[in-house]
Amino acid sequence: MNNTPNSNTIFPNEYKTSCFVKNVITAPNIHIGDYTYYDDPINPTGFEKNNVLFNYPEFGDKLIIGKFCSIAFGTKFIMCPANHRINSITTYPFNVFGGLWSERTPEHFLQLPFKGDIVVGNDVWFGRECVIMPGIKIGDGAIIAAYSIVTKDVEPYSVVGGNPARFIKKRFNDELIQLLLRLKWWDFDSDSLVEVLPLLCDPDLDKVTMQIKKMLT
Repeated sequence: MNNTPNSNTIFPNEYKTSCFVKNVITAPNIHIGDYTYYDDPINPTGFEKNNVLFNYPEFGDKLIIGKFCSIAFGTKFIMCPANHRINSITTYPFNVFGGLWSERTPEHFLQLPFKGDIVVGNDVWFGRECVIMPGIKIGDGAIIAAYSIVTKDVEPYSVVGGNPARFIKKRFNDELIQLLLRLKWWDFDSDSLVEVLPLLCDPDLDKVTMQIKKMLT
């Protein structure tokens, strides 16, 4: 019997502060990959309500997060309906308050800018209380430093931080980054993943590079 964590369980360990997020999602426009977890000592299963803000599926935008992502406490994803109209004299949302204000203004959603989907790759680590703005794309293996506000796309295997988040460094050299993007270890089946775990956790990057080259030939 393969004694590995079950991606279909809510709480993967006895502490019950981390949950596999895909198993607590109900909104049709939120798609979360296997083993991606949210850590929260108070309410980890409240991710959809508390951490995906201004989410109205009828607006048409999506939140897509890949596999094996680590989401620390308080990280929030801001969906497109958080925006206000900015192409007119006022940004005030008269339409949502009813009465003659609604009759004399365009439908609220039709006034809002569409920034697109938030798309997060695989094996991304979000530090505590990050904020991800609408339409942002974050590549595989990226690290988002704690308390960062991400307003621009993030390249694979890069580290960003700050308000607004700025590029800090690449995690690895270009050769290893390209090898990892080819390897796609997050798509391995359960048995293959167990076999490669020592390699994934090995700090000897020269040895890791050589091993991955062999695996890809």
